Parts: sequence; structure tokens; C-alpha cells
Amino acid sequence: MSKQLLTEYHALCPDGICQDLLTEAEKQDIVDNGALYLTGRIQTSDKKNGNGRKYPDPILKREIQRYMQVVKDNRATGELDHPEDSVVNLKNVSHIVTEIWWNGNDVMGKVKVLDTPSGRILKDLVNAGVKLGISSRGIGSVREDSGGTIVEDDFQLICFDIVSEPSTFDAYMAPEKSGMPRRMRENSRDSMADIFKKILNS
Repeated sequence: MSKQLLTEYHALCPDGICQDLLTEAEKQDIVDNGALYLTGRIQTSDKKNGNGRKYPDPILKREIQRYMQVVKDNRATGELDHPEDSVVNLKNVSHIVTEIWWNGNDVMGKVKVLDTPSGRILKDLVNAGVKLGISSRGIGSVREDSGGTIVEDDFQLICFDIVSEPSTFDAYMAPEKSGMPRRMRENSRDSMADIFKKILNS
């Protein structure tokens, strides 16, 4: 069976409310540099997602273990929206995964928004209150059975992208609360036209 590009949308933080997962250094990064962190659930094993696919626990555990090394090496970048291929295009990178861990069958993650062209668009969207999600991107084959579509053992996780429509239930990202005042949602009345006008004129 031939491999295909598999993209799966997941929600970060149930109900859009995140517990404080930031380190003191990350909180200082927010204060000193205006950094933006997003946290929440980014993948799930053994549960059918919005695309009708299920990732067996052993397969996803293997790929997350491998990806943890990518995170450790500071190479876990992702793009704003899914491209049509399996390569992370550095000129479109908007964020980097800084931490990833398991919570039961859920894969949790912490993402830092980067000061790149795509990262600045992402930051403006978050500040405007646009609801965004995180989605895994990988390649692999699938098989059908009575329980739905099962991802096969040849699955390879590539990255996690920020998208607007998740396939994993409740896979929406939310800004991490640091306990400090931040300009996050006060621009919710801004129109999308205003946002992109601001970006184009910067």
C-alpha cells in the first residue's frame, strides 16, 4: 500500500483554558521580549479523530519518542497552514515546539511563536482572537477495518503545523497564561482586513 500525506488536527487545552505550564525563564521571555507560547493537546493515540483515522498507541509512541529528540535538538519547527508536501519549508516557519510529553493517551505540547513573517501573522491572528488549532503532518499508509481507518506501521511523523480547521476533536490552541498582564484578546474586534493590512505595511 502506497504512503500518503496524513494531516491530523488536534486541540490544545480543553475549553481553551490552559494551566500554567511556563517556566520562570519563559515568563521572563514574555515580559522582556513579548514572546507568545501556546500549549495543549497535539495528538492522541487509539482514538478515531475527525478524519476517521486512528493512530495505534505503539506506532504513535514510537514516532513521538523520535520527535522528542528533534525537539531537544531545537529543530521541531512547523508552518502556518499545511503545505502540499512532506518537507518543512523554512521560509514559511511560524513556530517551534519547545516541549512535548504524554498525558495518558494524549500527546501534550508547548509551542513558541517565532519572530518570522509567518510567525508575526500567527501572533496577530491570536491577538485578534482567531480560534486556531494544531495539526500533525506525516506520511504513511492506512488500512480499513470495522473500526474505521487505521494508520499503519510505516507512519512517519514530520511536524506540527498551525491550522484553522482541526481533524482531532477539540484540537484548538490557546495562549499560555503566565499570570502577568498581556495584550492577547483585546484586539478581538479587529477585522481580518485590518490585520493583513497591518502586516503588509510593516
